[in-house]
Amino acid sequence: MKLLITGGTVFVSRTLAAYFLAQGQEVYVQNRNTRPQVPGVRLIQGDRHDLKDCLKGYRFDAVVDTGYTRRDVTELLEALGDYGTFLFISSSAVYPETTPQPLRERAAAGYNAIWKQYGMDKAEAEQALQQRDPQAYILRPPYLYGPGNNVYREAFDWDQTHRDQVNRKPLTAFIDRNFR
Repeated sequence: MKLLITGGTVFVSRTLAAYFLAQGQEVYVQNRNTRPQVPGVRLIQGDRHDLKDCLKGYRFDAVVDTGYTRRDVTELLEALGDYGTFLFISSSAVYPETTPQPLRERAAAGYNAIWKQYGMDKAEAEQALQQRDPQAYILRPPYLYGPGNNVYREAFDWDQTHRDQVNRKPLTAFIDRNFR
């Protein structure tokens, strides 16, 4: 399979590039080439907001995009020629924080007071993709953990939990101190 992965140098996209290479797939990454590439990928160098003709002449069996905005998706789709399957890595931040848990895929997207513009941007990117390619796949993970995570968000939560355990400050003491 011939795959295109946008990014390919940080966390999710890098992990996917390495995984598909290990499966024997032909992996192309599109990025600015400002960070080390996964050994074995085929680089298509360019800024995603200035793709020009850098994707012309390619035909991909699958495209994996980790874009953030409507513009990200729209410009990529306009630059792509023919492709097979499109997979967009979105976020559960597209759901309002009041959406009942567990989240249901068909729940309405909307403003999330915690994630704010990030969630709205991802929702608009999804809409742009669905308008152009109704058969595209969209994943909405709530959180992504693991090696290579370049955002100190989830790790912050784990660090705070560990610090409280080391200092023998149980969660109940925190609740008593702050919420009673």
